Amino acid sequence: MINAARERLIFALDVDCFEDAEKWVKLLHDKVGMFKVGKQLFTRCGPDVVRMIRAEGGEVFLDLKYHDIPNTVAMAGVEASRLGVKIFNVHALGGRAMMKTTVEQVDAAFPRGHADRPLLLAVTILTSSSEETLREVGIERPVAEMVPQLARLAKEAGMDGVVASAREVDLIRQACGDDFVVVTPGVRPAFASLDDQKRVMTPADAIAAGADYLVIGRPISAAKDPVDAAGRILDEMAAALGGRR
Repeated sequence: MINAARERLIFALDVDCFEDAEKWVKLLHDKVGMFKVGKQLFTRCGPDVVRMIRAEGGEVFLDLKYHDIPNTVAMAGVEASRLGVKIFNVHALGGRAMMKTTVEQVDAAFPRGHADRPLLLAVTILTSSSEETLREVGIERPVAEMVPQLARLAKEAGMDGVVASAREVDLIRQACGDDFVVVTPGVRPAFASLDDQKRVMTPADAIAAGADYLVIGRPISAAKDPVDAAGRILDEMAAALGGRR
């Protein structure tokens, strides 16, 4: 179960330079299955950081949340695929045409079943967002309605899955079925603080709820012993995976 848990654990590589990224990859590549590269690190280091992670034997979740006109996002998605990332994402709020065009262009370059085809995910509602956050931008419907609506839209557009809070996994499963990938950020083990996340769960709860991958950053990076913290999280995930069988 530990190996299965490791494949599902994504470490958030939220650092600001290549050297720090390389340090974390070398330290944790035996404990995590994937490294999330976000906007700050990619803007500073570019594709080189993705190549470094892959050279060290790691997989990459390119978390750039593309949101633009359909062709622009689609071409960015093709380039992400050519980099060899395991996952990349777009914003579901970009709409059906944006997502569908991206799927079509990636499928043309890397047909489904191709070993190098990445998983294409759509971000539903950020885990840092609350009902008040949504109202501020003119979305009056609650999170519990918006998340499954956006997940259904993503699935209809051909996306492989979504990024969503673990608290909404059951809603997504009801809307999209069990074969739709769900990646959950905002996961916090009991020994860690909430930081700026609002809609969170523990790793065990997220796995029990049906999450496929967990994104965890500060509970590992801020720990006195990051390797030990990652190991404790893996143990918790493995126990929950055993309970799902």
